[in-house]
Amino acid sequence: MAAALVAALVAAVATLAGTASASPAEGIQPLSKIAVHKATVELQPSAYGEDTEWVTVKYGWTDPSDDDWIGVFSPSEFNSSATCPNPWPAEEPYLCTAPIKYQFANYSANYIYWGKGSIRLQLINQRSDFSFALFTGGLDDPKLIAVSEPISFKNPKAPVFPRLAQGKSHDEMTVTWTSGYDISEAYPFVEWGALVAGASQPQQTTRAPAGTLTFNQGSMCGEPARTVGWRDPGFIHTAFLRDLWPNKQYYYRIGHELPDGSVVWGKPYSFRAPPSPGQKSLQRIIVFGDMGKAERDGSNEYAAYQPGSLNTTDALISDLDNYDIVFHIGDMPYANGYISQWDQFTAQVAPITATKPYMVASGNHERDWPDTAAFWDVEDSGGECGVPAETYYYYPAENRANFWYKVDYGMFRFCVADSEHDWRVGTPQYEFIEHCLSTVDRKHQPWLIFATHRVLGYSSNAWYAGEGSFEEPEGRENLQKLWQKYRVDIAYFGHVHNYERTCPMYQNQCMTSEKSHYSGTMNGTIFVVAGGGGCHLSDYTTAIPKWSIYRDHDFGFTKLTAFNHSSLLFEYKKSSDGKVYDSFTIHRDYRDVLRCVHDSCFPTTLAT
Repeated sequence: MAAALVAALVAAVATLAGTASASPAEGIQPLSKIAVHKATVELQPSAYGEDTEWVTVKYGWTDPSDDDWIGVFSPSEFNSSATCPNPWPAEEPYLCTAPIKYQFANYSANYIYWGKGSIRLQLINQRSDFSFALFTGGLDDPKLIAVSEPISFKNPKAPVFPRLAQGKSHDEMTVTWTSGYDISEAYPFVEWGALVAGASQPQQTTRAPAGTLTFNQGSMCGEPARTVGWRDPGFIHTAFLRDLWPNKQYYYRIGHELPDGSVVWGKPYSFRAPPSPGQKSLQRIIVFGDMGKAERDGSNEYAAYQPGSLNTTDALISDLDNYDIVFHIGDMPYANGYISQWDQFTAQVAPITATKPYMVASGNHERDWPDTAAFWDVEDSGGECGVPAETYYYYPAENRANFWYKVDYGMFRFCVADSEHDWRVGTPQYEFIEHCLSTVDRKHQPWLIFATHRVLGYSSNAWYAGEGSFEEPEGRENLQKLWQKYRVDIAYFGHVHNYERTCPMYQNQCMTSEKSHYSGTMNGTIFVVAGGGGCHLSDYTTAIPKWSIYRDHDFGFTKLTAFNHSSLLFEYKKSSDGKVYDSFTIHRDYRDVLRCVHDSCFPTTLAT
């Protein structure tokens, strides 16, 4: 059992509190001068890669109030000044150095009465030391009262939070992870090998070298990412495991070889290789968007408006054995310019990403910032302009700055588009979408799926309804002929934080009266909004359009199950209990895909 870390925050006299809130240059905390007594800290590392620990923070002072709070800072030295050289961030707490997270002191029972409290907080390894600070004055006018001595993981640079993704071909798996080791300090690699049935260790292993990326403050496009929200991201490594056997189980572990030849290891994991294109086998796929992150210790963080995030994460963790690959279609951590939250998100989903390919799409909270070539001239990314998303996660795009790509997974083809870049006729992305849809062999890969973040199809979201379009501006007008021509089965969207499914549609019309069991020729595309991954829920219009088959104002995710080339099951599950609340089936043969429907037929000749 790992021993608890104990950090004691003791009462600080008024003169010390005044010293701590001086000018920006003086606001960098001299830890040994703030606390009256030295803190006592102890760390018992975990068995392998050191990634997560719980700490107990004890604190108190003589004038407690309801607006006192505890901030967690990393690195441990921080600027608590009330005067910053840059504009304030949009969110509290207002400090020149943003805390990793925070908790109100009265979260501990009887703090107001006794002036003493104790809380447990979860820390993740973020490549630096930590300190804990007691503030009064609330979040909008914080005044430092006391700060602990720093504590640290045994190896802050340890490799952590592996993230699998399918490569550009079906027989390639990529492993991405984060560490504190630059390439000049240690060589990153993945040790891996095939497993025989029932074995936990391979008979033979090999090492795949990894590339190393990072980004700096100058890579950010605006505030708060360039200012108070900035935190060094460490180093992101990606290795490519190639020539995999379809459906075979593989062992791997990440590592860094130091100059003396010793190795700093991460934890061991295993994964199942993807099926080959067209392969007939049971194939199960999870799709959702807009999940975000939340703190398991109950503490608060910037942009903390994803109340369903942990429910969705835990539902997927508990069901790991019953799906094969995940598509998270945009709006991942909602870091909004607070870079430390990318670490928090990768830690939250690590039990999933370490064993299942986790394919991501770009959302407005990853990419959008004015004058950065985004399609939308808004500030939703908090100045990130796509840089963290494009670095922390691998995806098989030809150009990482263009967040569109295809995935062949057995009987499925996924065409993942980027709604934050122009998709209209004549653009490079439009050409990609048509190429992706047109080059799939439907007799072997019958299930054709389109996915992107914003709703370019249909949604009865209240805002869309108020605009009269039930979509993003210029959405389906440019794409619906492609979906129809190439017979897309399902078009997935996020962005709207709820669940909705339409009938098979084309040009605003339901192409059948059937609602749950589709067979034979599909005359249109089914549109699914799966944006209820965890962010605050979105309202519907009160009038239900006739094409809206099922709506659910709750957190959830969807699952596709292909049994063979003729049978597909779709399920929508609530995150709260993992039960199915909506479903439909498709049964059809190859000839049904070939059969002409409106605007799908190629020209013919009368010649014989």
